Formats: sequence, C-alpha cells, structure tokens
Amino acid sequence: MKILLIGEYSRLHNSLKEGLLELGNEVTLLGFKDGFKDFPVDFPLVKKWDYGLLKKVKVGVLKLTGFDISSYLTFKQFQQNQQHFQGFDVVQLINENSFFCDYQHEKKILNYLFKNNKKVFLLSAGDDYAYVNYNFNHPENPSIVKPYLAGKIADKDFSNVLKFRKKSFKKLHDFIYQNIQGVIATDIDYHIPLQNHSKYLGLIPSPINLTKFPENELKISDRIIIFHGINRESYFKKGNNYFEKALEVIKQKYANQIDIFVTENVPYNDYINRYNQAHIVLDQLYGHDQGSNALEAMAKGKVVFTNASEAFEKRYNLTEKVAVNAMPDVDYLVTQLSFLIENPEEIKAIGKRARKFIEKEHDYLKIAEYFTTIWLNN
Repeated sequence: MKILLIGEYSRLHNSLKEGLLELGNEVTLLGFKDGFKDFPVDFPLVKKWDYGLLKKVKVGVLKLTGFDISSYLTFKQFQQNQQHFQGFDVVQLINENSFFCDYQHEKKILNYLFKNNKKVFLLSAGDDYAYVNYNFNHPENPSIVKPYLAGKIADKDFSNVLKFRKKSFKKLHDFIYQNIQGVIATDIDYHIPLQNHSKYLGLIPSPINLTKFPENELKISDRIIIFHGINRESYFKKGNNYFEKALEVIKQKYANQIDIFVTENVPYNDYINRYNQAHIVLDQLYGHDQGSNALEAMAKGKVVFTNASEAFEKRYNLTEKVAVNAMPDVDYLVTQLSFLIENPEEIKAIGKRARKFIEKEHDYLKIAEYFTTIWLNN
C-alpha cells in the first residue's frame, strides 16, 4: 500500500512507519517534528511567527482582524508541496488538529487530502474533541483536565486543550468525522470516550520498534539511578510537581543509595542517552495507560512510574506489575520509590515483566499488521 502518515507525537508515527516499511509498504511522513523533540519527518512543517516580536505582531493582527498568520503560513507550506500528498491508498491523521491551524486553514488542507486520496483515517492519540469534552464532563476520570480544574494551570497555558471546547473546533471535528473511514484509539485513555461511536474502529496500542531497544537486563551495583525528564510546556499536565516533591524527600532519605538525573526540554536523542543508565523513570500520572516515552523505557526493562490503572491491568489481563501506577499523591510516590530502593530485586523483576509486556502487546511489526488490516477492511 501507499501510505501517508500526517503528524508526529512522541515518535508514534515514526515507529509505525518503520513497521509498515518492513511489511513492504511505501510510507511518507508529513508534519511538524514535535517541537524540541525533533523527530525525523519526510516533509517537515515549521510553525512560523511563533516566537518573540513576530508572535506579538501575530497576536495583535489576530485580535484586530481574526486572521491567524501562523495558520496561513502553514497552509502555504502545505500548498507548495501538495502534489506530493495525493494518490495515497491510506492517509492517517495523528489528530483532529494535525496542522495546528485555525478552522479555516485546517479545513482547506484536510479538504485537499479527502478529495485526492482513497481513504483517510484518524487517530485519537492526544487531546481532541471527544477526549477533552469527555473529561470535562467526567472530572472524576484521571486525565490532564484534573490539574486544570484544581486551578494549577492558567487558561493561557491550557489553550491547546481548551481550544477543543470552542465552536470552531466542534465544526472541525464534525467535518473530519463526516469524511474519514474511521477513528482508531492508541490507548485506553482515548478508547473510553469513543466507545459506542459509529466511526470508532477500536484500540490499537502504540507501536514500539524493538530492534532499537535490544533486551538488556538491569544491573544494579551500589546506587539506584532515578531519571526525571521534564517538559516545561506540560509540567502540570504530566504531574511533574508531584514527582519533584517526592524526589526531595527521597533525596534526603536515601542520599547514599541513589543518584537522581533531571533533564528539561531536550531533543529526543539527548533524552534517550541521558536516561539509558537509569533503573527507575518518572513519566506521568494522569491517566490509565502509557504514552510512547513510558513504553520505550519499559522496552529497555526499566521501572516506569506512569499511567497503569486497574482499567489498564484489566484490559491486558495482568496479574503482576509491569509499571508503577503513579498517582497525584506525594506520600504514595515516596512509599513506592522507597520500596523499590529498599528492594532492588523487585526493580529487576518489574523491569523484566515490562520488557515481556512490550514484546507481547506493542511490537511494531504486529501493530503495523493490525493497522493495515483495519485500513483494508474499512
């Protein structure tokens, strides 16, 4: 098949592309490089007028006229190469707002893709209309909406989530769903809001290219290494404030037994290199299921503090931990970390189970096969 993947989140489409290529497909990846993470893209888009003085001018023009310069410039970038984005058997959008444009320009780009390709599918792999609105309507559900409702995140810092509650994005959502063959969730958090929707085709777990993560048993000598990677843009959304407070306690309690590595806003390759030596990785704590960063760490046999709720354990019929279910509770996090530091053999045991879980449920070749089956049958 000839496949166009649009957008990138945490290497999801890169891993899927690698699996699809192994299966003999022709694959093109179009989109942004996921900010500072700088993932490879065949046709990279650059968000312009988004920093410094130009951003201030853009905001002023938007307030005065309603015209979004960044959206227009993204549309022009697409238009310049649009001959490369037609004639595909399958197009897959990573999100309802894959091009980060306003309604007017996003719809123009999508209209071209719908008219000039055979089938278009949508992933629910991040914030979108269904996910965001479900969690505002169900505040008890563990999600990124919780810290916002608790007053920890200002509206301006939550704008990329709140936009999906606007009328224009409801219109964009409706337009996309009228034209796609179906929507696929990449984990339980996105599966829950889509259940019983007529266009929902089911959950396909995120792919992990295991050839990039050879099995390597954790070695623990004198000290246990804890890694905490921080993305300032999603600081509260990921629960980093709870992790940092827990680490302050752990640092004092086990000063002679641990090393703590912290990074902020580094490119993907730097991030990976810095956490390779870690035994424990602190990822995120609002949700049911893991994202790509946690899955890659689990593939390396590390103990990851991440989303691993009862719903996740039930979905995969797990009877033993493959990750630590992180929660917004400092005392709980301290207790969980303390247990592992005092019982290093448990770190090795969980790490081994984590690796086996990834091999069974997230292998990129199996996942690529699942996607091609869904695409062909719908």
